Amino acid sequence: MDNSIYIAISRQKALQQQMNLVANNIANMNTSGYRSQHALFKEYVADQDRIAEVNDPISLVQNIGQYDNTKQGDIRTTGNTLDVALNGPGFFGAVTASGIEYTRAGNFTINGLGQLVTSTGFPVANQGGAPITIPDDAQGIIIGKDGTISSEDGTIDQIMISEFENYQNLTPQGNGLYKTEDQALPATETVAMQGAVESSNVNPILEMTRMIEISRGYQSTQRLMQGEHDKQLDSIKKLSRVT
Repeated sequence: MDNSIYIAISRQKALQQQMNLVANNIANMNTSGYRSQHALFKEYVADQDRIAEVNDPISLVQNIGQYDNTKQGDIRTTGNTLDVALNGPGFFGAVTASGIEYTRAGNFTINGLGQLVTSTGFPVANQGGAPITIPDDAQGIIIGKDGTISSEDGTIDQIMISEFENYQNLTPQGNGLYKTEDQALPATETVAMQGAVESSNVNPILEMTRMIEISRGYQSTQRLMQGEHDKQLDSIKKLSRVT
């Protein structure tokens, strides 16, 4: 296979990964606390000696992962007692089957067990990592800046709010959750805001523009591959006429 075909294929794979992330960003532009995701690539130089015993290195595109846009989304006032937005870099803790995971989505509700849960049904964690239970007779619920939940009868519990040294180490798990092996740190730069939720930080106009650019890049690469294919066919036809 010609070197240009290898290069074109590597670019198409990179463009496909970019398109998947852009499509996911657009699909979640109205998801509370969602953070847009972007692909990371680097140049990979392949030595053709390993392929065809010819010293002809080529430069390919290699996908090495993705990163999140950590810019905070707009905070929207809802007036709902159980809605909580985070002003700052921190995350809420949530109890999942695989342990504590983290989310920015604070549109909470109370399930049939009286537990405070995320919009996808995972119990919100307290400072000790256990689910938070709201008493049936709790009236006048107030959620303080540090996540402390109180009612007319006194303090009920405190929501886990954690910060991290490197937020790019949080890996998306779906359902608005992130997981990390890094040590969670106490929140010092983050405050909770009751009666509000954080909107997605996706810029829909920017994402649509990126989608158009990716589509054009894919089409131009496809034309390049088709041109190389036609050139090879033409060469074969000419060679086949030689007697």
